[in-house]
Amino acid sequence: MSTKYSKSAAFAATLAAAALFLSACATTAEPEEPAEGGEALSGAVVIDGSSTVAPNTEVAAELFQEVQPDVQVSVGVSGTGGGFEKFCNGETDISEASRRIADDEIAACEANGIEFVELGIANDGLAVVVNPANDWVDCLTVAEISSMWTPENPVTNWADVRAGFPDQEIILYGPGTDSGTFDFFTDEINGDSGLINPAYNDIGEDDNAAVLGVAGGAGNSAFIPLSFVEAAGDQVRAIAIENEAGECVEPSLDTVLTGDYNPLGRQLFVYPSAEALTKPQVLAFLEFYITNQATIAETAGFIPLNADQEVEALEALNSLL
Repeated sequence: MSTKYSKSAAFAATLAAAALFLSACATTAEPEEPAEGGEALSGAVVIDGSSTVAPNTEVAAELFQEVQPDVQVSVGVSGTGGGFEKFCNGETDISEASRRIADDEIAACEANGIEFVELGIANDGLAVVVNPANDWVDCLTVAEISSMWTPENPVTNWADVRAGFPDQEIILYGPGTDSGTFDFFTDEINGDSGLINPAYNDIGEDDNAAVLGVAGGAGNSAFIPLSFVEAAGDQVRAIAIENEAGECVEPSLDTVLTGDYNPLGRQLFVYPSAEALTKPQVLAFLEFYITNQATIAETAGFIPLNADQEVEALEALNSLL
């Protein structure tokens, strides 16, 4: 859901003042040059945060710059946590996140006078992937996944995950602690954000390194954003997860949109600051991003917002008018 964290009258005034500007800068899914007499913009839009969300935002930036070529949109990759640290220090206009902003991050922003709004921009899922030579597992329960990833006496051999699995060492790969993917996975699988098998291979913000790690051994496994699975080709294989209804469900566009792929389906977000909303180029970029979210997500290999999420995102966008 899209949640607004605006507290001051000054922020409300900023949002109201943006109305006339945004109404004049509407875009479509097929970007066009500004109409004759329309406002050509310039300046910078500084974005940082999730390595998962970055490819989607990069597509949004490329398409937006076809409409506004004099606006420079930079997209950094510090991870969701690292991005929020910069954002709450006032270093960026927009923070990307593969999870919702945490309470301690909200407090850090408040301490520095940084106000913001939350906008959903796409969907994704986390895929548990194994080596293609792994022919013994098609579906795992959350408890079985947790048995490998838990910090408390994790299993290190597939034979100990389930009776009938072979005697094969498990080697794990996953993102670092600044990653929203890390936070989301550990919360959903181990019951608390940050709880992790200390022996896993930390690949930082490079999900492709996890793909290469899993491809390197028959017993290897990792959790990576679903958007990276297709790009990985036959290097890895995504397995089904037993959901809360007791059904084995494979990660896909349809299962994420319907909510059947749980608990590892998720929404992705961007967070613009109140100060950034005073910049015409930032406002125009955000309207472009939300209005064209389906085209952008499909181009980048992500999953568009579902109907309810799109309504929420548009309502949040309209709150900027």
